[in-house]
Amino acid sequence: MPTRRPIITGLKVLMYAALVALIALIVAVGVAVASLPSFSELSKRADLGQMIRVRSSTGVVLVNLGPSFGQWLRYEDIPPEMRAAMIAVEDRRFRSHPGVDPIGVARAVKVRFDRGAWAQGGSTITQQLARNIFLTNSRTFGRKVKEAVLALAIERKFSKNQVLELYLNRVYFGGGAYGIDAASRRFFGHSARTLSLGEAAIIAGLVKAPSNYSPTADVQAARDRSAVVIQTMVQNGFVSPERAANADPAAIKIQATAKQNSVRYFTDWALPQLDTLIDETSEPIDVWTTLDVGAQAAAERAIAANTPKGAQGALVAMDRDGAVRAMIGGRDYVDSIYNRATQAQRQPGSAFKLFVYLSALESGMKPTDTIVDEPVTIEGWTPRNSTRTYAGQVTLREAFSRSINTISAKIGAQLGFGTIADMARRFGISSQLSTYPSMVLGTSEVRLIDMTRAFASVGNQGIAVTPYAIRRVMTADGKVLYQQHEQEGRVLVAPWVAAEMTDLLQSAVMTGTGRAAAIGRPVAGKTGTTSSNKDGWFIGFSSGLTTGVWMGRDDARAIAGLQGGTAPARAFHDFMTVAVAKRPVENFQTEVPMPDWDLTAAEEGWDQNQVGFEPLVDENGNPLPVDQQPYPAQQLPQQTTSDQQVDQEWLDRVLPPGQRQPQPQPQPQPINPNQPQVVRPDPSRPPGPRSVAPPQSPQPGSPTPQQ
Repeated sequence: MPTRRPIITGLKVLMYAALVALIALIVAVGVAVASLPSFSELSKRADLGQMIRVRSSTGVVLVNLGPSFGQWLRYEDIPPEMRAAMIAVEDRRFRSHPGVDPIGVARAVKVRFDRGAWAQGGSTITQQLARNIFLTNSRTFGRKVKEAVLALAIERKFSKNQVLELYLNRVYFGGGAYGIDAASRRFFGHSARTLSLGEAAIIAGLVKAPSNYSPTADVQAARDRSAVVIQTMVQNGFVSPERAANADPAAIKIQATAKQNSVRYFTDWALPQLDTLIDETSEPIDVWTTLDVGAQAAAERAIAANTPKGAQGALVAMDRDGAVRAMIGGRDYVDSIYNRATQAQRQPGSAFKLFVYLSALESGMKPTDTIVDEPVTIEGWTPRNSTRTYAGQVTLREAFSRSINTISAKIGAQLGFGTIADMARRFGISSQLSTYPSMVLGTSEVRLIDMTRAFASVGNQGIAVTPYAIRRVMTADGKVLYQQHEQEGRVLVAPWVAAEMTDLLQSAVMTGTGRAAAIGRPVAGKTGTTSSNKDGWFIGFSSGLTTGVWMGRDDARAIAGLQGGTAPARAFHDFMTVAVAKRPVENFQTEVPMPDWDLTAAEEGWDQNQVGFEPLVDENGNPLPVDQQPYPAQQLPQQTTSDQQVDQEWLDRVLPPGQRQPQPQPQPQPINPNQPQVVRPDPSRPPGPRSVAPPQSPQPGSPTPQQ
């Protein structure tokens, strides 16, 4: 007797717990039933997503995105084949369970213990409907409990036929299609009212994995899946074997889908920006973008015509205000939606020398200064020129035009490789940059859109250019939700530095490695080729439009003959010839006079470790607080520059009134690559932003780009 009492007590506890749980379930279901929307409200489908119409800069509709809805079909109008196919493949005991299938749940639990993981869902059609309308797809125990309660409530409030009608008109079938009518029109070109058995089987088979079994993505996979659905219908008595034998999946005609052109690369990049621009997420909207339809078509032709076989090509073109006019992310959007213009990080080769020479010019060097092209070794690294020859004494202009690697290495050694990285970051390079010596030849991976932005900023007289895609967002009734406003650009380098850099870039096209990019009007640009011809770049600007082109293989394998001055430069030529045809010819302003500054009085506080002026002190000799100092006093460690922004506000602060007399310009110091040094900053040139990233550890064996 004593041994039976604990057992009886335990059973009583379990019975009480079960009773409490049952009461709680009944209460929860009752509350859920009372809070459920009516059948007519659920039939509106207003909660399925936002419809978005994307327009070009001139108002041409580029693409319609968002959910696609067909007609709402009443239960009586839905073909019996469609109803039977969906029940057979998704929930064969649909007519008998109360919303949750105990047998299905038990089977799912058994599979879980047998395999050690959840491999079978066990969700009924009613549970799926509850999840699609009211919940998320998160795989949590709490969500499954809510789903079960809602399913029980739905079946208390609606009939089986109403549940099936709601499900078939709201479930997602891929390709943006919600409901069987939208899916039927999308895949077969006709209303769901006339679906055949084979077509119904294809649609029913999509619910499990819309992307895997979509007829527009993989016709054979869709047909194979439909055969499985038909066989399941036979096994469960929904269709006779004779009729199933007549439903040949191979004979079903799939409606051809219009090829999604390269515009989708642009819209895929642009539309996520809406999250930061507007709060509207349900009302239909019109998005007016910066894309030029004619330029986009020219870009698509240029990439298709010039990209080597087996390689990919990408192109970005942006105006001087940052408006992106064309974007190609690959040769074929249907084959690959990966956007190589905005997502891919590749070595830029000698196109990265833009930042090397910007740093050199800002330090006081001039395009006419001479440096010796000769063998050099820096920290155990010996760069080679692509010609395997040395030219001796050359000017900076000639070294840049011919893309001489040893000169870039010498400049990097003299200024500090961190200084070069700082300049790249200043101009918008967001990827990680190495400070190992070979970085001056473009061994750090970058994005095409970032490089194009940097060149555009040089062409914009050293003022930052920020790429953007959306000009205006409006609702269907004309309410403006967002309007792009002109932003005051941040000055990255002094105007004369940008002018001298433009001079070098123009020389690279006129007499250097970028001659194939000439278009019969002033062009400034630079080629880039990485080791073993894995990547080819050309980036340049003309008449206010900056265009960057990249070509290479996704697997980074070598491409015979690929150089920045060949296919990429030709693609640039073909595109720009069309894109700037209606723009006025603009000559570059390459000679900008320097200001007459007198910093003599202030130089008493100058030493080799300081840029700026001695701080003001109070009557006791103590420095005044920073916010009371009229002039910045900042440290300039080796391989860094000042963090003071080069802009008018800075100039107003650092120039004492009445102290402006011409200052002689310092001459570049001789470069000893084996003993790197920092050039003392020119007092007549404001310093640039300071580095915020720590130096990277050396990377022996880094590849050496060529041009």
